[in-house]
Amino acid sequence: MPPFAAARTECSPIPARAGVGLRFPHHRAVAETRPDVAWLEVHTENYLGGGTTPAWLDAIRRDYPIACHGVGLSLGSAEDLDRAHLARIGHAVERFAPALVSEHLSWSVAGGRYLADLLPLPMTEEALAVVCRHVDETQNFLRRPILVENPSTYLRYRHSAIPEWEFLAAVADRTGCGILCDVNNIYVSAQNHGWDASAYLAALPPAAIGEIHLAGHTVRRLEGGVTLRIDDHGSRVAPAVWALYAEALGRFGPVPTLIEWDTAIPPLETLVDEARRAQVLLDQAAEKAGHADAA
Repeated sequence: MPPFAAARTECSPIPARAGVGLRFPHHRAVAETRPDVAWLEVHTENYLGGGTTPAWLDAIRRDYPIACHGVGLSLGSAEDLDRAHLARIGHAVERFAPALVSEHLSWSVAGGRYLADLLPLPMTEEALAVVCRHVDETQNFLRRPILVENPSTYLRYRHSAIPEWEFLAAVADRTGCGILCDVNNIYVSAQNHGWDASAYLAALPPAAIGEIHLAGHTVRRLEGGVTLRIDDHGSRVAPAVWALYAEALGRFGPVPTLIEWDTAIPPLETLVDEARRAQVLLDQAAEKAGHADAA
C-alpha cells in the first residue's frame, strides 16, 4: 500500500458533473448567490497566504466540493522540488481539504528562479524518470494521489523520443497518479504539431482519467501562412473542442469536467452557461453508459 493511501481528509467528493474555475472577481458572487454548478476549482498558489483570499475559500467550500490545481510545483524541473513550496501546498491541502489535487506536466523553475510560464518537457526517458520521481515525492508528502495535466505546447524538442500521450500514460502507470485530461490542450497541441487528437485520446488509460478541463483558445496567423493556436483561457470553448470533448466522454465515460477562464474574465453567468453546455454532454454520456450496462 503506498504511503498516501493512509491519508484521511474531510472533503466532499467531486461528482462526475460540470464545475467552473473560481477566480478572484467571482468570490463574492459565488458566496452570495450560490450558482448552480456542481463544484469549483482554484489555483492552489492563490490561496497560500493570509488575509481575505483564503477566508473566501473557507466560506465557499462549505457549499461546494473543491479541487486544488497547482501551477508552480514544476514537476519536470531537472533540479529537486522546492520543498518549502511543497510544504506550503501541503498546508493548503490540509486547510481546504480538496477532493482533487492536480499539477502540470511541465517545468517552470531553473536555478531556483521561477519562470512565469508552464514550459514544455523533452519527451525522453531521462525526463520521464525525473517527472515520476517528483510525482512520487509529491504524493508521498501529501499522502494522497494527484492528477497530472497534459500541457499545451507550441514547440517540440528535436531529441524527444516518446510521444506525449505515451509519456503521460507512463507517468500514471509508474506512479499511480491520475490524469487530468485537458481536452482543449490536446486540441491546441494537435493543431500546432500535426498530431491526431483522436489518437491522443485513444492512447490514454480510461481508468486513470480523474478530471477533464475545457477552455477557450485563440488563433494567431503568422508569417508564411502558419497558424498557431494559443491556450489563453480567454474565451468560450471552441466548437471543435466541444466535439473532441464528446469523443473523450465516449471513451472515458462521465468524468468531472471544469470550465477554465483566466484572461478577460467574464461575468460569472457566462462560466455557468458554459458549464451547463458541458453538463448536457455529461448527461448524454451517462445515459449511454447506463444503456450499455443494461444491455
